Amino acid sequence: MLSEFEQEASEYIKNSEMNIISEKIAIKPEVIGLRIFDAPLFAYGSADDHIYFELKKTSIIGEHHLLPTEWLPGAKTVISMFFPFTDRVRAANKADYSIPAAEWLHARIQGQELLDILIAYLRDWIKSKGYSCVAPSEEPGFKVGGNPGNDKFTSNWSERHVAYACGNGTFGLSAGLITAKGVAGRFGSLITNLELPVTTKKYSYYLGYCSKCGICAEHCPANAISIETGKNHKLCSAFLDATRNPPYYGCGKCQVGVPCETKTAFD
Repeated sequence: MLSEFEQEASEYIKNSEMNIISEKIAIKPEVIGLRIFDAPLFAYGSADDHIYFELKKTSIIGEHHLLPTEWLPGAKTVISMFFPFTDRVRAANKADYSIPAAEWLHARIQGQELLDILIAYLRDWIKSKGYSCVAPSEEPGFKVGGNPGNDKFTSNWSERHVAYACGNGTFGLSAGLITAKGVAGRFGSLITNLELPVTTKKYSYYLGYCSKCGICAEHCPANAISIETGKNHKLCSAFLDATRNPPYYGCGKCQVGVPCETKTAFD
């Protein structure tokens, strides 16, 4: 079942027309034919992992962050998936550290649209095998906000924190999640009552894959990252708002040209 699931997800990404930018939606001619994602990375965690209870602390996320069993009673496994951006997406975003590249903007917006469809597809695929499964990000109850004082920057199901809990990686100074395939990409997750082998965590510290080299801070056009204090979400958000061109927004300069772009800082 495990290998079958991973093959289903990998083949979907490999063959989906949405993973390639068409002439119809291209921001500029140079991005036509751009491939967004490479093959995904998977991790599997217990729905009862103590980390989920830690996430309810106000100092981390808050009480509004729901446990896996609050999304799905009887949940056994949380599946975390990391979808790394292709070389072309990452290379384009290193050409100019002052503004987001068109390739990165497509990866952020059209890439997320693809993942939303894929996550729903994988949810239904697991259900077709006779198990219960939910994709929190696709549920009506999913919402951003809820923690007083930090309302704009939290949700009731954080893909990055879930990835950390499942063994898919650790945080960096930029608040990005560094995986064995790096930090440049997107995450998705599922909760199921199908019991799968738990991924062994290769870390015990939430910054375990970060060397604190500070290069992400040097690349940040918003000056929103520091070695001493990590990421200032308000400064980052203000830069995103200032450079937004609906429906496109994004930056990602802290995820490219860094030691953890395609691997952990220590690989």
